[in-house]
Amino acid sequence: MLIIIITCQDQCLQTPMYFFLSSFSFVECCFITTVIPQLLAIFLSGRQRISFVACFTQAFVFLFLGATVFFLLAVLSLDRYLAICKPLHYPTIMSPRMCFFLVAVCLVLGFLFMAVPVVMLSQSFYCGPNVIPHFFCDFGLLANLSCSETRSIEMLFFNLALIVLFATLFIAIFAYSNIVVTIVRLPSARERQKAFSTCSSHLIVLSLMFGSCVFIYVKPKQSSRLDTNREAALVNTVVTPLLNPVIYTLRNKQVHQALRDALSRVILHR
Repeated sequence: MLIIIITCQDQCLQTPMYFFLSSFSFVECCFITTVIPQLLAIFLSGRQRISFVACFTQAFVFLFLGATVFFLLAVLSLDRYLAICKPLHYPTIMSPRMCFFLVAVCLVLGFLFMAVPVVMLSQSFYCGPNVIPHFFCDFGLLANLSCSETRSIEMLFFNLALIVLFATLFIAIFAYSNIVVTIVRLPSARERQKAFSTCSSHLIVLSLMFGSCVFIYVKPKQSSRLDTNREAALVNTVVTPLLNPVIYTLRNKQVHQALRDALSRVILHR
């Protein structure tokens, strides 16, 4: 939320990169809100029940926003590629209209890719016992509980998850490999070190996110490896959301300056 507020308040941060980062931050806030409050409520109250409708709603929103996060990561990678490798064309390509269009496309694609398998699974027959060995309602767990034949639905979800993850991974690899080539050609050793430091941090986050999601979702039989999925899901819902603001924004000098300016304004008003 701090990233979104600072970007809106500071004129220097109203650029395509920070617009995408704000959109990414907003979607990620919504993404973790689908899981963490319910998890905390279970810990605090001990009440471990969730209605059928709420469970499927949570599964759909989690998957929809999760897919959108990956599409936004691909857009962020392309944005950095254009800014570093095509600096003369960057202002023309990344116009405000194009930025809004790309974010809208990410949301629409995330919705379309995840709506169909979740709706199909919700039409299955559930005869009990409906116990979920997890801290939220995930697709594989719901498929495992169904008494109907869900093989075709699981294969559809597998194919869609494969497309989302590997299409966005390919874009990220293409963008960052070109960025690395451009960085190597920089004349200053200090500039190269600074650029490599930033890229390596980004790649660590990408590795955590893609690695955990490939482990959880890219398998034809979604009900397999349910016990180990919990640990991998914690990476997506807790670890990477904690790392992303630090890696993508709070290590940036422009953001540091914007925060200092904001604090100065608050002190002056007092």
